[in-house]
Amino acid sequence: MSDLVQTAYDLVAPGKGVLAMDESHGTCTKRFTALGVECTEATRQSYRQMIVTCPDLEQYVSGAILFDETLRQSTTDGVPFVKILEEKGILPGIKVDMGAKPLSGTLDETVTEGLDGLRDRLAEYAELGARFAKWRAVIKIGEGKPSLAALEANAHALARYAALCQEAGIVPIVEPEILMEGDHDLEVAYSVAEMTLHTVFNKLFDQNVLLEGMLLKPSMVINGVDCGSPATAQEVAEATMNCFYNTVPAAVPGIIFLSGGQTGPQAAEHLSLMNQLGEHPWAVSFSYGRAIQQPALEAWAKDQDDHAAAQKLLLHRAQCCGAASLGDYTAEME
Repeated sequence: MSDLVQTAYDLVAPGKGVLAMDESHGTCTKRFTALGVECTEATRQSYRQMIVTCPDLEQYVSGAILFDETLRQSTTDGVPFVKILEEKGILPGIKVDMGAKPLSGTLDETVTEGLDGLRDRLAEYAELGARFAKWRAVIKIGEGKPSLAALEANAHALARYAALCQEAGIVPIVEPEILMEGDHDLEVAYSVAEMTLHTVFNKLFDQNVLLEGMLLKPSMVINGVDCGSPATAQEVAEATMNCFYNTVPAAVPGIIFLSGGQTGPQAAEHLSLMNQLGEHPWAVSFSYGRAIQQPALEAWAKDQDDHAAAQKLLLHRAQCCGAASLGDYTAEME
């Protein structure tokens, strides 16, 4: 168990966070197609090679969440991606859930599947070099949502996943994502976040999950994208920290926020403001995907052979996020 705790703390080392690059084939297809790139194994390999070989990325990134395909891929020179990350000091991680599926008996709500066979998959992933894992649950806000059934089902799955990870010597990242879709205001977002996190930690306790050997990857407390009176960045930061002080045990080493559809600058500003509110019982950092990758993806799509240009943009966004995790991000960095 001491290895789990050490890995969890390594992932939230000061000034660093986790890069999410675990997009499924479906997600890659959407993002590549939007930029005029065909999504094939070769193009996915090229894009992800650009990321893992980015010079100095390890200054701001402690771990990288990979997709099953990516964990097994190598560079065009035959060097496994996992080896490159390890040599940089970036811990390899793996997405292990099988996606959100319709939850029977609810109004358009989902439950994340993937527990069947997970013990064996985790053993294989550990042999391939994975040091941590991620499981995403999806919570929707709307009329009658989230239902108790959806909260309970998703929290139970997160807890069972986390327990199986720790059994395999892998640090679980627990990700209850509350979607920004809708017109709900900050007060509603706060209420749902509080209820969700209470439910998740109750289930983690029931499944004997070691809190010191896990990380939480939640949404920020933020109004819906269609809200007529959006909260200010300062209000988002204060509401988020107030909510998490009421729900997240101090034993958890770190909270690594997802960006959840925010732009890179927005995600960095919110994170930095949270860290400016004072010292917290847990590290407050990032596990961003698009908020770090998007500019680099757009540059790579224009010229897939010019990795250096895309890597420059990738490193800049990682640097901004690293500064935000210390409360040092400013708009002038853009």
